[in-house]
Amino acid sequence: MKLNLITQKYTTLFPGDFSGNTMQRQTPDVMFCTVKPADFETTELIDFNENLAEEIGLGKIENQTDKDFLSAQNLPENVQTYATAYAGHQFGNWAGQLGDGRAIYAGEIQNGNHQTEIQWKGAGATPYSRTADGRAVLRSSIREYLMSEAMFYLGVPTTRALSLSKTGEDVIRDIQYSGNPQKEQGAVVVRTAESFLRFGHFELLSARKQGDLLKQLADYAIENFFPEVSSENNPTKYIDWFQAICDRTLKMIIDWYRVGFVHGVMNTDNMSILGLTIDYGPYSMMDGYDLEFTPNTTDLPGRRYAFGKQGQISHWNLATLANAIFPLIDNAEVLEKILDDFGKQFWVKHDNMLADKFGFDEVLAEDEKFFTEWQQMMQDLNLDYTLFFQQLEKPTSEIKTEDFKDCFYRNLNEIELKKLSDFIEKYQTRKLKNNISEKESLDLMSETNPKFILRNYLLYEAIQDAENENYEMFFKLKKALENPYENFFPEFNKKRPSKYDNQTGSSQLSCSS
Repeated sequence: MKLNLITQKYTTLFPGDFSGNTMQRQTPDVMFCTVKPADFETTELIDFNENLAEEIGLGKIENQTDKDFLSAQNLPENVQTYATAYAGHQFGNWAGQLGDGRAIYAGEIQNGNHQTEIQWKGAGATPYSRTADGRAVLRSSIREYLMSEAMFYLGVPTTRALSLSKTGEDVIRDIQYSGNPQKEQGAVVVRTAESFLRFGHFELLSARKQGDLLKQLADYAIENFFPEVSSENNPTKYIDWFQAICDRTLKMIIDWYRVGFVHGVMNTDNMSILGLTIDYGPYSMMDGYDLEFTPNTTDLPGRRYAFGKQGQISHWNLATLANAIFPLIDNAEVLEKILDDFGKQFWVKHDNMLADKFGFDEVLAEDEKFFTEWQQMMQDLNLDYTLFFQQLEKPTSEIKTEDFKDCFYRNLNEIELKKLSDFIEKYQTRKLKNNISEKESLDLMSETNPKFILRNYLLYEAIQDAENENYEMFFKLKKALENPYENFFPEFNKKRPSKYDNQTGSSQLSCSS
């Protein structure tokens, strides 16, 4: 790999602590701290994303030095590792300084006009680890590695995964927070993004009233990651930038709804200013349709981050970012208008997305009622979200109620079956109002509705095997996720088996990793 291409632009532009001290502490005067990754004696590379490596300009693995780099060992002299400081609102409450507690940066790679940041997750403690050890376990590392790539191939804005390695050490975790911690295998993921800047980076500087640094960080973000924002002699530069953040965030959230993704912990420190899905913790792809579904046990019973609330929460998070960058704009009215427009545009984009899923060429005035009735039916009958749309993806006259039985998570009574049957008739009638052909409608649906989603039960099975040194399922899922709009693996294209309904690590997840 071309490790000599890695630079430390961020550390040359902003104030930092270069002591290398990893003691957990407040770092009030700096934006990052240099840290040294932990030493691991017997690392093992499980997988390397060669396509991604070539894309960002890093290239192929050529020697042991390259393998060592992927597990943060024996690093070359040009790589100065560091962790950044940020803050955030967690479950609606101000949490103060947070920072990269489990992530350590290697730096950036400039490939043409494209910059890519590289960081390890699980490579050791930083000053921002609070009371934790900075490690990650194999279980959570497999989940992040596979899911971030699955989202990429689904067409959802996301960070990506470059490699997965075992560290050879045991890590103690209490997966259920039950007071019964267990040993688990340690692992490290190398992940990439154009930038890992979060809402929380700006919240921290604003809370500290470090206005000059706030402006400097905003200028850095605009000049490097927002080509749609004119930065030269532009009096509305910061307004345009906030609008761009809102636009990117909106696209990401609509894509989450399109594929049925539930993030699980949408704290502002887990929100990317680039509109990327970031920090894959207690997430889930939705099985049975449920607006109140949350995979995160920490989010119960309030369900702040439930599937149906993700649009509302993204709006709330953007409002906190607006408060943070207000000193750069000093115009409450224009910020309020952008946020108000976000709320309005969310429903426009949401309905357009649903129209695509149903194969409609446009949204009609009557469709608001149609979508509401569909949503209520899905909620009442708890039908599988992904499989439901697959059953619609056939010539309209061939859609039959009995074909939907594979979408059921329980036996439906006659009244419920009648509700489904009535809806199908309404759908068939609505489809007749299209101005496009049946083939064009089906092509639209095929491009919008995935055939393969990385369900939690599949991940659970792959993790169970991997913890016993069997990676067959892992690599099979990796192959399947690269072609989510093709039914190459029919055995994966089915509803969650009932035996996983209450399985910890499948239907029930925590932030433990």
